[in-house]
Amino acid sequence: MRITQSAISLNVPNVERSAEFLESLFGFHREMEANGFVSLSREDVGFNLIFLQVGLPSFKPATHAAAAGEGMLVVFVVDDIDAEWNRLQGIELFFPTPIQTEPWGERFFQVLDPNGIIYQLVQWV
Repeated sequence: MRITQSAISLNVPNVERSAEFLESLFGFHREMEANGFVSLSREDVGFNLIFLQVGLPSFKPATHAAAAGEGMLVVFVVDDIDAEWNRLQGIELFFPTPIQTEPWGERFFQVLDPNGIIYQLVQWV
């Protein structure tokens, strides 16, 4: 098998709000969009992040068309976690977990998007 591209697709109540969150805070840009669909990317991430409107009739399987979020972490490993923490402090955001360092060397914090998706920024120290 040869994988030529990858994506993470998340169902959310408001596609536009999650897309704008990634664009404004983390520098993603839109590659494709349509009614109820946005695909975002960054050159350095290695995958597209897709948001689908909850309830799209085209979603398969329909039994799994509920909103993503609970128990979901999207993790970005960054070069300077403290700089990212400081950059985001002046913005009205909710941080479920403030910056901290785990005993095994993971320094991280979490930020919640408007649809309940948690983004965890990590640096290994």
